[in-house]
Amino acid sequence: MQKITSGEFQKEFGRYRTEAHKGAVIITNHGRDDLALISADEYKRLRQLDQKAFYAHELPGEVIDELGTVAIPEEARKYDGEIQ
Repeated sequence: MQKITSGEFQKEFGRYRTEAHKGAVIITNHGRDDLALISADEYKRLRQLDQKAFYAHELPGEVIDELGTVAIPEEARKYDGEIQ
């Protein structure tokens, strides 16, 4: 991972575009990390890792079935009385 200032990025876009295909390029603004430049392939890979959230009534049947098989840790018992 390479860190550069926004000024460096503006001056040498082509160079950092090429570098982003090898690994993330962090662009700083006023000394703080601001943006990350990554390749389109890496972006697509990361997007595939996103998980879809469901309302409870939208959960697929196989997920509901699996929930019944999950072992609940003993330390979770202290929360049993929270909803009454």
